[in-house]
Amino acid sequence: MSDSDTARILVVDDEERMRNLLKKVLEKQGFSVNTASNGIEAMERVEDDPFDVIIADVRMPNMNGMELLKMVKEVRPRISMIIMTAFGSIDSAVEAMKHGAYDYITKPFKMSELSIIVKKAVQEKRLHEEVTSLREEVRGKYRFDNLIGKSEVMQDVFDLIRRVSRRSGTVLIYGRSGTGKELVAKAVHYNSPRKDNAFVTVNCSAIPETLLESELFGHVKGSFTGAIATRKGLFEEANGGTIFLDEISNISSATQVKLLRVLQEREVRRVGGTENIKIDIRLIAATNQYLEDTVKKGEFREDLFYRLNVIAINLPELKYRLDDIPLLANYFLKKYTQGENGEISSISKEAMNLLLNYDWPGNVRELENIIERAIALGNHEELLVEDLPENIRKSGKAFSSKNNLPDDVTIKDLEREYIAKILRKTKGHKINAAKILGIDRRTLYRKMIKYNMEY
Repeated sequence: MSDSDTARILVVDDEERMRNLLKKVLEKQGFSVNTASNGIEAMERVEDDPFDVIIADVRMPNMNGMELLKMVKEVRPRISMIIMTAFGSIDSAVEAMKHGAYDYITKPFKMSELSIIVKKAVQEKRLHEEVTSLREEVRGKYRFDNLIGKSEVMQDVFDLIRRVSRRSGTVLIYGRSGTGKELVAKAVHYNSPRKDNAFVTVNCSAIPETLLESELFGHVKGSFTGAIATRKGLFEEANGGTIFLDEISNISSATQVKLLRVLQEREVRRVGGTENIKIDIRLIAATNQYLEDTVKKGEFREDLFYRLNVIAINLPELKYRLDDIPLLANYFLKKYTQGENGEISSISKEAMNLLLNYDWPGNVRELENIIERAIALGNHEELLVEDLPENIRKSGKAFSSKNNLPDDVTIKDLEREYIAKILRKTKGHKINAAKILGIDRRTLYRKMIKYNMEY
């Protein structure tokens, strides 16, 4: 069904001949067309009936086209309005556009020219509505801020974020690169009582160790070469809000000691300073390693680990969230086609099967990049297998050949088989299996019950 099949158009002109002509031409193109002889009559129709597009003459008795435009935008701001006049000028065109007109056309005009403008207006309105609808659906059902997922494990994560946000305890987020650790941290902050205060992000692996201490705690003038002025640290910048320390497993032993003091005393001392500065912050840390393992190796302080591990959130890898891949892929498809002239509007079944079969070492971030790339390079209505990178196409072939899956295999079948494989690998050790799967033990037990698995 094309955009013109159900689009509703209102033609407003005091000349009956023009009204009837436009109605006849636009109805032949499949539009549903109503007419009004003046602005007052048009407003009565608009209030009762949500039109997609209004085509209105500027010069009309009682209420002219510009006045109608202003009133329509107050009552129905999403209606696209096209202004037509026999007295066109740059000034009136600028005024019309300034007040929200979609376009401006000068009489006499070719009907083909008007038809192109109307079709574009309808298409853009429909695209906007589709994207808005998708956002609302995802936000209401499968989304928490910028996190998206309908899988059971992600619903557990959303539930935990809601509960954690209401409290002030330290949060430790586990997850591989690309799983969305910073998004989770932001979700916790912006749904908490601290949401109106600062959210400060620190990537501990991106700042040289020689600078990290100064960045976190600040310094006083002259405390080291290059300290030409006293400077606040990031803990002070986050006062009243949240500080997010990403890849915290990379900080040195010396910085670990100072961080422990911050958590215990809720105060910082600038490098080279003697004054202790009280701070009120919530700390959220993240790592792509299991800190218990680094503690056992002597690479991370045990006392700091227990201070950080008050509330733990485990983010699963994308390959363990098969239910979410179609949702995420279509979300990114809409995201990167919004406002563009690209033709891709859906993903073919064959391409989606490859996405489901791929291992996703880069997780959600990799999926987003692949969809963006496919949209940039594709030139057809569907995202096809040929639009995907070679490594994904080869991976899909290898997967199909190795597993020889039947056509009727389901995501649940694949999930059950993978859980069983991991349990066999860990010899039934559920804690280790849950870590490998990227889920907590409670979720693993639920899935085992769901799939009638005994170990």
